[in-house]
Amino acid sequence: MIDGHFIVIEGIDGSGTSTQCSILADRLTDKGLPVHTTREPSDGPIGVLIRQVLTGRVVVSGRQGARPFNWATMAALFAADRLDHLEAEVIPNLTDGVTVICDRYDHSSVAYQTVSGGGGEDISSWVLALNRHAKRPDLTLVFDVDPAAAAGRRETRSGSPELYEVDEMQAELAGFYGKIDELFPNDTIRHIDANCGIEAVAEAVWAEVMALRGEST
Repeated sequence: MIDGHFIVIEGIDGSGTSTQCSILADRLTDKGLPVHTTREPSDGPIGVLIRQVLTGRVVVSGRQGARPFNWATMAALFAADRLDHLEAEVIPNLTDGVTVICDRYDHSSVAYQTVSGGGGEDISSWVLALNRHAKRPDLTLVFDVDPAAAAGRRETRSGSPELYEVDEMQAELAGFYGKIDELFPNDTIRHIDANCGIEAVAEAVWAEVMALRGEST
């Protein structure tokens, strides 16, 4: 049995990662390939806790009142969720020859925790070290999108904004993602212009995935 490909799609909130994961999965399935889609935070126990933190349902209570978890605690939670996610879901599927498409991975941890922690290189290095045992993807697609366009897309969503869905922070994250390759020099990272329509982005994604598979579009 040949291991399946591990494909990650990354980008700021509102860049279209979830939509494109679904489209890519459908196209690969149409080719007769076994596909498994997943996401981070995962649907495992630690991932569920993280989602509760992101939506404000779980906070830290202290002498100064309730507050969100700090960046270091979040980085540790994401890393723990990632290792559990890999062991429970990602690696078993890959070993069975299934292509795994993951909506976000440790690139998000480095980006979001570095920016939320103040943007220092020491933070990036610490988060990278925390995730040093995480399996590397075969292909990472980073969606580059204008922060204002992404903000407009987020406004159409139902529910309240999550912890990191602050326009100023998302603009910083967009810049960080633009140079994410420098922090992952051994990863195969391709940037996709996500300012285009859904179909154009899907075609760009498809071209990169077919190149990974050694097939023509």
